[in-house]
This record gives sequence, structure tokens and C-alpha cells, in this order.
Amino acid sequence: MSGALRIVRLANFVAPASGGLRTALRELGTGYAAAGHEPVLIVPGERPSDVRTAQGRVITLPGAPLPGTGGYRVLAERRRVAKLLEHLRPDRLEVSDRTTLRWTGEWARRARVPAVMVSHETAHGVLRTWGLPEQAARRAADVLNSRTAHAYARVVCTTEWAEREFVRIGARNVVRAPLGVDLARCRPELWDARVRERHARVDEILLVMCTRLSVEKRPGTGIAALEALRAAGVPARLVVAGEGPLRARLEQRARRLPVTFLGHVADPGALAALQATADVCLAPGPAETFGLAALEALACGTPVVVSASCALPEVVGAAGAVAGDTAESFAAAVRTVLARPTRRRRAAARARAECFGWGPSVDAFLAAHDAPPVRAPGAERRETVA
Repeated sequence: MSGALRIVRLANFVAPASGGLRTALRELGTGYAAAGHEPVLIVPGERPSDVRTAQGRVITLPGAPLPGTGGYRVLAERRRVAKLLEHLRPDRLEVSDRTTLRWTGEWARRARVPAVMVSHETAHGVLRTWGLPEQAARRAADVLNSRTAHAYARVVCTTEWAEREFVRIGARNVVRAPLGVDLARCRPELWDARVRERHARVDEILLVMCTRLSVEKRPGTGIAALEALRAAGVPARLVVAGEGPLRARLEQRARRLPVTFLGHVADPGALAALQATADVCLAPGPAETFGLAALEALACGTPVVVSASCALPEVVGAAGAVAGDTAESFAAAVRTVLARPTRRRRAAARARAECFGWGPSVDAFLAAHDAPPVRAPGAERRETVA
């Protein structure tokens, strides 16, 4: 099919302090626009807005806040969302929420619009981190995934690990499209002596954890790993960049440890400098299907210790270390990484990140939409929000 396509994207759970999902939406939208298509993103927010950006048109609809999530909102008014979709007349639909927005698959089928669901997390992994027993989590995930695969023309998974739960149920409409990293913004040269002096002494190990402080991310594992390292005589300090509902509890837990909580770091340059300056970054989330923060750390030349229970071992390769979901295992993995020569481990981290540019990612997502790049953007259809 030739010509520019209007690709309408829907996403929930996008807050001002969001990390990976917000980054992925921005980079993919920018890539779609550069390829000559017309991306339109619909997200929930506190108040309505409709703006033109580098990633295309971004429409914010008032969304219901989710208590206890640290600012997440959802597009709860189906009629309003459906009316907007009818008004926009999309050529393609892309949905980044497999639970509360799954109804859009049926809307797309009735409207004869090819629709894609992007699986940004595994149902099995999330249910498991919320305390559901293994077998119950698997059964519930299989039911949810079967409904998702049936509702959409295609399901996009960012890693082979994320794809497995759909393969298990026999879904045949799953395609793989990796995410990417901004290799110009995240680079080893951002190592900053002033950042280093601010957070650690010369003889100390600087650990950084960039994550949302919520149950499914298991940030407590990082704090417990720091405690285990110090008990073993390793003079380590931890800086936590991220916000979330567990922050107060984690600060209380870490009150006798050298842990600095920065909250949400809004400046991408400051965050990249922090990641570049760290000796090791920690990614303890056991349900990650890709892990953009970990990939950004690698691009900054910093190795990452990741959970063996998620997709990150597939992403980091030999540029980091894999740990079980315990403090002792994470502490041992940190020591393994630190035993490698500094130059070698930093070069390996950067080299691994260079396998994941946003260009190939955009191409893979457009292929999932059957939307090849066009030579020049099509004429914009200027409309206002209904």
C-alpha cells in the first residue's frame, strides 16, 4: 500500500514522570512522522489538550486517576474515546494497553481498521510480581493473552522472551519489533567528575537504579543488594532515580544506608550523565519485556545487573550480569562486573547498545502496520478534537 497513513495510537498509564513507555511512544511517533506518515497519540491526563509536536499530534483526554499508582491515569470513558476515533478516521490503530483498552480491538474490527496491540509487559510476569501463585498467574495470563490475540490483527512483542507467553497459547499473529535507544543522547563521554563527587567518594562504588518505584519493578531488591555489598565490605553507594508509590516505604527502609533518592529526573541530559558516571546500574524488575532504562545505561557505557526472570538478559547480553531475584545474587553479580577491567566493561556496554538504534525499531513497527515509509509526508488533514 502506498501513501501516507494516519496511525492513531492509544496509551494508558502514561504519567508526567513516566519513563520507558513515554520514551517509546515519543521515539516511535517521531519515526513514523519522519517516514512520511501521520501519527496521532491519544493519552489520558488531568485536562484536555491537542498539540502538534515532533512526534505528531498529541491529544490528551481527561483520564480517571488510579489510586496508589503515583499519578497514573486511564482513558475510562469509552464513548468519548470511540467518538474521537470515529472522528479521526485512522488508517491504522496501535494500542499500548492490553487490559483497559482491549475493547478497541473490537472497535477496529467493526470499523475495518487494521489494529496492533503492543505488549509492553507480560501478563504472567505482572501477575506474578503482584503475588499471584505461579500456576494461577499462568492460567490467568493465558486467558488474557488469548483474548488479546483474538482482538487484534497483530500483537507486537519487543523481545523473544515477551513473545513466549503468546507462543505458549498458539497465537499466530505475533510479530517481534525491538525498541531502541538514542545513541547520541546517551553516550560514555557524559561521564562527569562533578556528578561523581556529588554522590560518592573516590574509593567508593557508585551504583545507580533508574526505575519506577512500584511493586512490579521490585526496587527493594536494589536496596537490599546494597546492604549485602556493604556487609561484605564493598564500599558502595546507591542513587535511585525514579518516583512511585513505594518511595516513602523505601526511604524508611534505607534510612541507615548510603542511598540517595532523586525522584523523577526530568532532564534527559542529567539522567544520562548520572548513568554514564555510575560504575554499575541495577535493573531488578522481574517482569521487564525490554527495559529501556537498562539499554540507556549500556549506551552510556555502564554495565547493568539484571533480573534473570525477565527479558533483560536477552537485551544486555554479555555487557552486564544476570542475577536471581535475591539481594545476595544481585550483590554477587555486581562484584562479578566490578572484577572486569573498567575500559573493557564500558566498551562492551556501549557496543551492545549500538545494536539497538531507533531506526530499525521504527522500521519493524511500521512493518507490523504494513505501512512502508513514503517519500514525502502526505497533506495533513487539519481537524479539531470533537
